[in-house]
Amino acid sequence: MHQSIVVFEVEGGSDKYFDGHRKDTMPIVRAIRDAGWKSEVVYYRPEWAEDLFTYVSENFDAYISRVNPGNIPGGEKGYFDLLTRLSEAGLVGMSTPEEMMAYGAKDALVKLNQTDLVPTDTAAYYDVESFHQTFPTSLSYGERVLKQNRGSTGSGIWRVQLEDKDLAASVQPGTALPLDTKLKCTEAVDNHTEIRELGEFMDFCDQYIIGDNGMLVDMRFMPRIVEGEIRILLVGPHPVFVVHKKPAAGGDNFSATLFSGAQYTYDKPESWQDLVDMFAEARPVIAEKLGGDNIPLIWTADFMLDTAEDGSDTYVLGEINCSCVGFTSELDMGIQELVAKEAIGRVLAK
Repeated sequence: MHQSIVVFEVEGGSDKYFDGHRKDTMPIVRAIRDAGWKSEVVYYRPEWAEDLFTYVSENFDAYISRVNPGNIPGGEKGYFDLLTRLSEAGLVGMSTPEEMMAYGAKDALVKLNQTDLVPTDTAAYYDVESFHQTFPTSLSYGERVLKQNRGSTGSGIWRVQLEDKDLAASVQPGTALPLDTKLKCTEAVDNHTEIRELGEFMDFCDQYIIGDNGMLVDMRFMPRIVEGEIRILLVGPHPVFVVHKKPAAGGDNFSATLFSGAQYTYDKPESWQDLVDMFAEARPVIAEKLGGDNIPLIWTADFMLDTAEDGSDTYVLGEINCSCVGFTSELDMGIQELVAKEAIGRVLAK
């Protein structure tokens, strides 16, 4: 046992500070060192994979991945292969590719649609045919949100509504809408709106389904998203804080990203006790449905408000993020110490 943990990064990408690291990377490394363990950062490049495997497997007990999947040179397959080999060589992976895929994929929502966390009419399209067959009928039940699997910061997440309000009010649920039906489509990345025809818009969305891990999730639009999205940030099983992300006011805005002008408020988990308790209760079910016994090291769960039949507030799960959750604006909360403690605890437990 070396009592040492390596942190993976890649060079470049918009998430780097002037020292070449993500702002939250070195605080994690320093916190591990402060606990009396060794820690260092290594960079992944596909051509270094063999040397990295040798170096890391011989010198470290565990790895922490701080790599945004969109920034990986040569694509994620080579990087994920390296991480998997390291886990098979006995290193504790945080998080392993299996966990990132199981928890982070948008169809995690579909696998949870029989729980209280997600509406039962949430579906996923894995091939173009089923999308074109089903979506025109899906729209007849009301506004929908389409989410691509690979997007981040709201790209490829579309709010879709019928442009003609009278048609929307009169359409019989369960009927397929004609392909020339005019739609109003708002993309979450910057809340811009486009008027498109249903057939043409579906053709445009095929790009999200084609390719590795391609899919589209189709869920009902939650009108109370305008009141904000509620994100729980967890380190392992522990909720650290809850951030309330309120979209910029106006029009069809529904995106809760900072980029789109949303306002963020940080609260202690106790301020959202009902939500935190509900999520803690659902966690074993989530682990069982998503097939990962290990919960991610640093992860978030995003919720939207809904209204129960008795008029009380309920919460609907919007997505789980775990491949590379950033917490740069929260470093003064001491999250890096919790990350170090959880990571070291996992190594010792093994």
